Amino acid sequence: MAVVEIHRHRFSVEDFAHMGEAGIFAPDDRVELIDGEIREMAPIGAPHAAIVDRLAELLLGYLAGKAHVRIQNPIRLDGFTEPQPDLVVARRRTDYYAGRHPDASDVLLVIEVADSSLLYDQVEKAPRYAAAGIPEAWLVDVAGEMVTVCAEPGPGGYTQEKLLRRGDEIASVSVTEFRVAVDEMFGYQS
Repeated sequence: MAVVEIHRHRFSVEDFAHMGEAGIFAPDDRVELIDGEIREMAPIGAPHAAIVDRLAELLLGYLAGKAHVRIQNPIRLDGFTEPQPDLVVARRRTDYYAGRHPDASDVLLVIEVADSSLLYDQVEKAPRYAAAGIPEAWLVDVAGEMVTVCAEPGPGGYTQEKLLRRGDEIASVSVTEFRVAVDEMFGYQS
């Protein structure tokens, strides 16, 4: 039996942008570029959306005029990877990144909210954020009502991880003096 060699094409960030401009993706397609592969993203459920909205409101209130809070917008990690995290805190720029998406050196904090994508965020995305040098990542587990705070990035991943639950408070490592109660993130229970 002969061995068949399969050649794969890796799409660049520029290729991916041109595909979007050409209308290859439908307006409601949820896709991102990871290592040159176009990957479909999980649909957003109501609990997921509520957590993103709560965190966005908290971050926007705290960071107004200090940094940019980007909601489900791309960041560029390298020439072949442009994920769309749920929330990003990026260094402030007067042009609001109109000429390009933030790259890893611009990002202070990335937050992934996961109901069905937790394993994907842990195994695929967080290591890439760490390898790119993003100083802090939060992985929010919707079903478990827990948050993993990752810090001290390196080529092999984040070397510091802390699991927080309801009743705990998160003190950001990279966003000066920003604190949030886990209960506030998931919604207070009555």
